[in-house]
Amino acid sequence: MLDLTPILRPAFSRTFRRANAAVTRTDTERTQRRVLDALTAAGARTCYGRDHGIRRGMGYEEYAATVPVVEYPDIRPLVELMVQGRRDILWPGVCRRFAQSSGTSDGKSKYIPVTPDSLSFNHYRGARAVVANYLQINPRSRLFSGKAFILGGSFANEVTDLPAGVKVGDLSAHLIDRMPAAASLLRVPGKKLALTADWNEKLPALVEASMRADITNISGVPSWFLTVLQRVVERAGAQTVHDVWPNLEVFFHGGIAFGPYRELYRSLTDPARMHYLETYNASEGFFAVQDNPASHAGMRLLLDAGVFYEFVDTSDPAARPLPAWQLEQGRVYAMLITAPNGLWRYAIGDTVRVDTAEPLRITIAGRTKHFINAFGEEVMVHNTDAALTAACRITGARARDYTAAPVYAHDRSRGRHQWLIEWQTPPADADVFARTLDAELQKVNSDYQAKRAGGLFLDCLTVTDARSGLFDRWLASTGKLGGQRKVPRLANDRRLMDLLLKMNESDT
Repeated sequence: MLDLTPILRPAFSRTFRRANAAVTRTDTERTQRRVLDALTAAGARTCYGRDHGIRRGMGYEEYAATVPVVEYPDIRPLVELMVQGRRDILWPGVCRRFAQSSGTSDGKSKYIPVTPDSLSFNHYRGARAVVANYLQINPRSRLFSGKAFILGGSFANEVTDLPAGVKVGDLSAHLIDRMPAAASLLRVPGKKLALTADWNEKLPALVEASMRADITNISGVPSWFLTVLQRVVERAGAQTVHDVWPNLEVFFHGGIAFGPYRELYRSLTDPARMHYLETYNASEGFFAVQDNPASHAGMRLLLDAGVFYEFVDTSDPAARPLPAWQLEQGRVYAMLITAPNGLWRYAIGDTVRVDTAEPLRITIAGRTKHFINAFGEEVMVHNTDAALTAACRITGARARDYTAAPVYAHDRSRGRHQWLIEWQTPPADADVFARTLDAELQKVNSDYQAKRAGGLFLDCLTVTDARSGLFDRWLASTGKLGGQRKVPRLANDRRLMDLLLKMNESDT
């Protein structure tokens, strides 16, 4: 195949300059206020805008004082009207696409509007920024000399009686379905296979289709792509995926932290030839991309991609939302967005840590509702990901997936954390691994360290081995196997843990 990289590189260079133009706080403020101006001009033409005082030309200060902060249950009735075809509800016009996402506190799935404007000004612009950043970092790249292997979801959904022309499914399915024809020529698999809902049918077909292609880049969630790559290597009788795809050079990954999977990917690839670039692309929007992987300085927030950001300091229950130009380095914030899909001051449920303020780079810290704080330890997902990565490195173990929950104190014991881990390579000594993991968690979380001090308040965590495929079986039982669905890492109660343990025991 002709290498199109030199031809396309100048256009991506322009994208890179635009995406990375905001360096100082002044740049950030100017860029974000311009984005908000465009959003409020559109919002003024909606029912939601009229009900909440959104008007063209309002500044941020008036916007923040007028429009309420909301979560999904607050707008669920309005989204349901949009699904039924009502126009001008949260965003101008009729929306015919909705991204089905994981449940909320009321136990129901979310249906995030995917408007033409959100695709054009946010999701596809974010995708271009990813490629632009990669080409800037790697001037010798031949990215467009072969094809992209994009692992996506489907339009399987839980909605009955959808109106004609309305599509509900994974965000990735919408992106693939609407992908321009020219871009489709540069990727595998074909659209029909890419959108297949049955993962058991889809997986072997993906392996066969991809083995015949010259793959230069792969994109997807690390946990799901790991399964695909292992099958490719096994099917080809190869040592690494580079034996199958000699021109493979980069994995664009997101959805979950990559740290716990890094060693597994190193074992499947030639590390000298492989690059990795993290992205922050959620159902609600495309928010950030890694611009300097070597520095470990987080992801650059995309300030000019149609989304206006606000942040709430998680350490202060009375904190008011702050705009992007007022953030402090090192703090953890819950993120709010205003976006061209009709989400107005919407709490997406993610927390982020500000790694640098100028330019603004962030790291996903966890979910606002995915944590363990049963004993005042305030353990977040970024703590457990880091501790697991370190413990695996120290002991030579390799973890495929995990979840953790509290075990509450009773008459004969103190409380502790219980981890359920599915192994790729189990540790040689389970007790040593548990003690190592506990020590590493204390290093990255001072509250946990304080509760563990002297063994007075918390016992050492314990690790339970998950049988091979347990987490996939649980996802299948919930109808969420494949695509971008994932296992909750942490829970502050034992409902999920007890269900998984019961499934684990029933496999014996």
